[in-house]
Formats: sequence, structure tokens, C-alpha cells
Amino acid sequence: MNNWSCGWPAPAKLNLLLLIIGQRADGYHELQTVFQFVDYSDLLDFRLRADSQICRITDLPGVEVENDLVVRAARLLQEHAKIKLGVDIRVDKRLPMGGGLGGGSSDAATVLVALNFLWNCGLSTQDLALLGVKLGADVPIFVRGKAAWAEGVGDQFQSISLIEPYFLVISPPCHVSTAEIFCDPQLTRDTSRIKIRAFIEGDIRNDCLSVVCKRHPEVAYAMQWLDDFAQARLTGTGGCVFAAFESEHTAREVLQQLPERHTGFVAKGLNSSPLLAKLAEVRQVNTG
Repeated sequence: MNNWSCGWPAPAKLNLLLLIIGQRADGYHELQTVFQFVDYSDLLDFRLRADSQICRITDLPGVEVENDLVVRAARLLQEHAKIKLGVDIRVDKRLPMGGGLGGGSSDAATVLVALNFLWNCGLSTQDLALLGVKLGADVPIFVRGKAAWAEGVGDQFQSISLIEPYFLVISPPCHVSTAEIFCDPQLTRDTSRIKIRAFIEGDIRNDCLSVVCKRHPEVAYAMQWLDDFAQARLTGTGGCVFAAFESEHTAREVLQQLPERHTGFVAKGLNSSPLLAKLAEVRQVNTG
């Protein structure tokens, strides 16, 4: 069990639309949103252990091992599938935390998908998605790995075919807490539902934008700066902002002009997650 299974991607997602329709009695918010993946990812490596230990061997500043979704996902799957094996996990963290890119949820989904195969658990995608809900509302979308229109608390999915442009994603010098945004009394919570056609015809609102910009001037500045080059948008509850470009070259030219202290990357939009491609590749190697 000394061999590593390397390079399992945990891709970023972008919310191309985010409407808050209401709030349930349990505190969760009813949403309408559109998820699309990009080809920019955290990368996870796995090495099986003969004992039952789950070990994250990468030091991630600010992320305690016991609270890390990577570790929690592995333990959840291990317990659910009654697996006796353990695993060492390395995490190459590339996605900014607190950016609205779903990095933690994506990492958890990659753990579930990868270990379901490596541990030979035999669970279906639906099984894994249901497990993922226990870790976070966004985890199932990463498990399923298809661009989607989502409703409810983000747990009702309908696959959607989107154009796959190049995106410039900018991370302002701040950390945005999802919990703080959803608790803000000024957050809109009564937006009227729309049909998918309205989104396709250009409705790309994000109901969190005004609250995020008010609480985090750095995000407001990044939005204003990017808007000079293309239509700037906020993903999730922020703080990353993004814009679509017709070519990778143009997006990279703008990237070179980023304001001081801002970081960013250029990535292609994807309707199918690179995690699915990795799983198919590993399966082929093991059966070929």
C-alpha cells in the first residue's frame, strides 16, 4: 500500500446566477443558482493504509485537521461503507479560501469519489451525493460533476448545457464568510423565482452582491476594476469576482494588469468536471 494515487482534481465552481428566494424554518436559504466548473483545481493525492487511520499529511494554515472537510469526508465514507482500510491524503491547495469557489466542498467531493473507487466501496453517484449533503450543501454538485441549474438549498439539480468561455477570476485581498453574508439583515431574501429561460436570456444577478460589497470594500473595488474590461460578476457569497472573455489570450492580458495585492487566474468554463475525467482514466488503467 505504498503507492500513491495522484492528481485527483477538486475544481472550482462559479455561480453564474444566485437568487435568494426565501429562508426556511431551519435557517437554510432557498436558492436558485447556476453552477459551472472551471479547469482550475486543488489537487489531492491518496495512499491507502492497512490500518484504519485517516491522515491528512499536508499542513494547511488555519485549517485544523479535525475540522477539515477532507478528513471528515473520508471518515464519513469509511463509516458508511464499513471500510477497514485507512488513507494518507496530500492536498495541493490552489483555490483561495473564502472566495466563493467552493474549494472546501470540492475537496470533500473529490475525497468521496476517489476513495469510493480506491477503497472499492461500490457506492453509486447518488449514494455519494446523499452522503455529501451531510458535509455541505454544495458537495453534491461536485460529486455529480455536471453543470447544473440548482434550486432548494442547492440540492435540486437539473443539468444544463452552457457555453464554455474563458474566465478571469480575481481574488481580492479579503476573506468573505458565507455565514456572515447569509446572516446579514440587509440581505435580500424574497426574490421572485425565475425560469431557466430568463437566465439564458441574460438574467445573471447575484443577490449577495450588495451586501458583500458593503462589508468588503476590496470586493467592490475589484468589481469596479474588472468592469472596465468585461462584465464583472460575483461568485457565490464572494469574495472572488469573475468575467467571461472570448479568448484565453484576452483574459490573460487583463490578468497581467491586476491591481496590487490582488491575485487571480484564467480558466476555461467546463460543463463536465475534470474529476469525472480523472475517475474514468483511473478506471481504465485499472481494468486495462
